[in-house]
Amino acid sequence: MQLEVTGPVFEWRGPAPHHFVALLADDAALVREVAAAVTYGWGMVPVAVRMGAARWTTALWPKDGTYVVPLKVAARRAEGVVTGDVVDLVVSIDV
Repeated sequence: MQLEVTGPVFEWRGPAPHHFVALLADDAALVREVAAAVTYGWGMVPVAVRMGAARWTTALWPKDGTYVVPLKVAARRAEGVVTGDVVDLVVSIDV
């Protein structure tokens, strides 16, 4: 399954601050349909992500009724992405 995700980058200031992009409701519903088959626990869904030329693997995090895509620091730096930027991602889930 491949999702094309566009959204603003936001920062979550927890014990380990990180940057994310949230899935829209329709995309989150599609992920929920396959999550049980691919999750490795705590609702985390393993994915491959592409943002421009940057590529990485991570997991979607369930948050506030949707999922969020963590943006790795190296990928943000390589693409010049900062908080508030609207980015285009390709998110792939092996089902």
